[in-house]
Amino acid sequence: MRSYTVPAWGEPLELTEQPTPVPTGGEVLVRVTAAGVCHSDLHIHDGYYDLGGGKKLLNNDRGVTAPRVMGHEIAGTVEAVGPDVVGVNVSDDVAIYPWIGCGHCDACALGDEQNCPTPRTLGILTDGGYSTHVLVPAAKYCLPLDGIAPEVAALYACSGITTYHALRKFDTRIFANEPVLIVGAGGLGLMALTMIKAMGGYGAIVADIDATKREAALAAGALAVIDPRDADAIPQAKALAPSGRGLRMAIDLVGGPQTLQFCIDCQVKGGKVVVVGLMGGEITIPIPFIPSRALTIEGSYVGTLQDMRELMQLVRAHNLPTPPIECHPLDDAQLVLDELRAGRIVGRGVLVP
Repeated sequence: MRSYTVPAWGEPLELTEQPTPVPTGGEVLVRVTAAGVCHSDLHIHDGYYDLGGGKKLLNNDRGVTAPRVMGHEIAGTVEAVGPDVVGVNVSDDVAIYPWIGCGHCDACALGDEQNCPTPRTLGILTDGGYSTHVLVPAAKYCLPLDGIAPEVAALYACSGITTYHALRKFDTRIFANEPVLIVGAGGLGLMALTMIKAMGGYGAIVADIDATKREAALAAGALAVIDPRDADAIPQAKALAPSGRGLRMAIDLVGGPQTLQFCIDCQVKGGKVVVVGLMGGEITIPIPFIPSRALTIEGSYVGTLQDMRELMQLVRAHNLPTPPIECHPLDDAQLVLDELRAGRIVGRGVLVP
């Protein structure tokens, strides 16, 4: 099989060829037909997350080793199955849930495999979708496409369930009657816009520094868009709340100091900010500010296998629109990474081996 591999952190991807694996036990071999290029792949490729103050969380310190085939947003066709596989057959078209846990800890027992302390995540801790084939450890992680295009379904494995999981953290009564502030109109932000109404939400206000992405957000159904660099960006956002005094829900899909502070500053008393993005850095918040404002700041990391099942059902039931997708051949893997890093991809870049 052919793969594009990170030989060492920060180094350009290299084309590698190796024998196609033969599945054993409950394993499933999938021929990749679509692999999304996620912003977190940039952090993995760099070899670290920025913790602010000159500190870094290194890949090696969290068990992520190179060489590594990245790509955790994967769809494909089942090519072979191990002798113990039940429920998945050769030639099935599937999307793959990549946030695979150990299967034995408390988080896994609750169905929260994404929170497993010793995960086996495809494309991060084991080889992923920047390849012609990927080996999946169990059939339950292979979800039938049932009419969803592979280049779309692949995205539900990360950008889809990440936004779905984050949106579910809001009080449903507020969610149904007030707008969510979404900071970041990249792949996740546009994905969120496609699903808010279907989830019973009122709608979203989107903030992004890129005019092209703001236009894409309006086209995807945003109620309004804001350039957070504007001197009056915070009053603009607050005025768009039904009360006119501030918002009560925000999702930071960027995860930088300025974006998180913007989300906080736009909140009325009792507001909730869900942090998803991993750009990095740090902010300082006066402790009395949190209880006196009844402010909730909550992290959200991808989503569960059940989230992915529910999301794909939601997509089929409501015929949700597709976010902007740019398809590229597998051999363009490095190019797509570079374009993503430069901020030139609107929506999501997808490799099609």
